[in-house]
Amino acid sequence: MKSFRNRLIAVAAVIILLGVYYYAALPAINIHATEFWIFLAALLILAAVVFARRKRLSRYELKESKGLKLILGLLAAVVIIYIVGAVLSSPIVNAKKYQQLMTVENGEFTKDIEELSFDQIPLLDRDSATLLGNRVMGSMVDMVSQFEVDELYSQINYQDRPVRVSPLKYASIVKWLTNQSEGIPAYIKIDMATQETELVKLDEGMKYTTSDHFNRNIYRHLRFRYPTYIFNDLSFEVDDEGTPYWICPVKKYNIGLFGGVTIGRVVLCNAITGETQDYAVEDAPQWIDRAYSADMLVELYDYHGTLKHGFLNSVLGQRDCLATTDGYNYLAINDDVWVYTGVTSITGDQSNVGFVLMNQRTMETKFYEVEGATEASAMASAEGQVQNLHYTATFPLLLNISGEPTYFIALKDDAGLVKMYAMVNVQRYQIVATGDTVSECEEQYTSLMYENGIREVEEDTRDVQTVTGAITRIAQGVIDGNSHYYIMVEGSEEIFDVPVVDFIDVIRYNVGDEITIEYKEGEETNTVVSLK
Repeated sequence: MKSFRNRLIAVAAVIILLGVYYYAALPAINIHATEFWIFLAALLILAAVVFARRKRLSRYELKESKGLKLILGLLAAVVIIYIVGAVLSSPIVNAKKYQQLMTVENGEFTKDIEELSFDQIPLLDRDSATLLGNRVMGSMVDMVSQFEVDELYSQINYQDRPVRVSPLKYASIVKWLTNQSEGIPAYIKIDMATQETELVKLDEGMKYTTSDHFNRNIYRHLRFRYPTYIFNDLSFEVDDEGTPYWICPVKKYNIGLFGGVTIGRVVLCNAITGETQDYAVEDAPQWIDRAYSADMLVELYDYHGTLKHGFLNSVLGQRDCLATTDGYNYLAINDDVWVYTGVTSITGDQSNVGFVLMNQRTMETKFYEVEGATEASAMASAEGQVQNLHYTATFPLLLNISGEPTYFIALKDDAGLVKMYAMVNVQRYQIVATGDTVSECEEQYTSLMYENGIREVEEDTRDVQTVTGAITRIAQGVIDGNSHYYIMVEGSEEIFDVPVVDFIDVIRYNVGDEITIEYKEGEETNTVVSLK
């Protein structure tokens, strides 16, 4: 009876230890998860230790014990299966399968990437957004002692605006103890174009976050609901009504035990209520922006670009091998977020052969064959224009400026604040324009394109017309610092725009004076050619 009781206690102790390990480590019960094999190995090692202590056998008897041999044999099998599975899942023996994980189409730059208005261009990078978020949080005296801003700052499209959002988090475990009943009351929202920063307060606090503990910790909450799912990096987003959600992509293993990782499903978890919705990735709601992380997409494209002629060629000869450049940025196109990065030849010089756009929701990928400077070269060119100010360039954003692929770069001071902007032509990176504002930068860039023959002044084919009559109305205005007179003539409903800098004699005219105007028709006002 005593022996049976001791055995029961030993089994209970093992179960408790395994339970504690599972609760803390949260391994997925899935043969594709490395943590699962570690869990099995830990279980067998623990079983071997318990067996040896229970039997109290000598060293020689332990070596001859069939029970211990069985346990160690299972442990060896687990290790061998893991190692063999890792090798057979690698690109070394599956180069073609890895190369075909991502489908890449050729895109048309001017068609796919429309010119953005200045109020839609993201002017901030993640670091600048973090500074703004911390600043607005510091002004909230009722919250700053209890909460901090999480470091997530997910970039999303919110109501057709480029926005970064990040939840608050408990400042410490003590703050969690005193506030966990109400939950986290707000999240930060930053408009990346206008730099408007808002602390969005919720009617009901978020109770499922990364900074919560025990069963309300978002990772533990997901694990207990989906014990077999292997989750990729979680992102924080808000739906069109501003409700906070955790977007939880589920990994899909396409090659062997551990290889060819893409996304197969997406779980949406309401950060307030903890309610979850499980979708196949192709059925996920359109408002979500990040099923595929940027790092995963970049890795998949690198497989596509480097493994065209097998694994050995990617290491040795490297014929036709293309790879992404260091770094990436985000573009908002048609209510989706696309990852942008340059593409360069592994054996080539410091130039890009093109660039690639990858959709974070669908994995749709397009390659654009536009030879030009790498992002690093463009950043160096931008910094060179303001080297006396010692500003630092952020990673470029790719824009369509008058049909020209253009790097748009923010220039920051030592405090991390954006002070100026730069535009660098992708194909001719010696053409660099800078400005204190985006419009000023764009104006200088357009002038440089005219000067360098990239753009030509369009021929004015409008017919010259003439009107003669007494002036019925005359008014003065200022446009971009230049004076203009606006004149109406008897017998005509047209408005004639007369720039003073070109027609200084216009200041002599008054209502009732006879005047002859030669002009070309315009949309709102007519362009004056001569004045008599």
